[in-house]
Amino acid sequence: MATFSKIALSGSTDGRMIKVAATATAGTTIHTGSTTATTFDEVWLYAVNSSASSVKLTIEYGGVTSPDDLIEFTVQPESGLYLIVPGLVIKGNATALIVRAFAGTANVINIAGYVNRITA
Repeated sequence: MATFSKIALSGSTDGRMIKVAATATAGTTIHTGSTTATTFDEVWLYAVNSSASSVKLTIEYGGVTSPDDLIEFTVQPESGLYLIVPGLVIKGNATALIVRAFAGTANVINIAGYVNRITA
């Protein structure tokens, strides 16, 4: 029987938002997945842009290969949270998959979210 646990993003401190400092690959670490083969992480990410201009955000979802691993989204200015990753799953393996982010402007995008960790 599978177990479900809601956990904070591993790149977060005490569940707080993660500031995207990187402007190129490899991005700011948002979450590092499990290294257990029977564990899945369902990732939910939201972004907020504190600047006065639109900013392009790139999520590196488990890798850095374009276009295979990239999710690109233009985050509108000062408009609250935008859903960026709607519960996509990464699977544990010997080498943990990492979700990272970089933006067109440093230190104006914050990422919030959580992970539903599912263990078979």
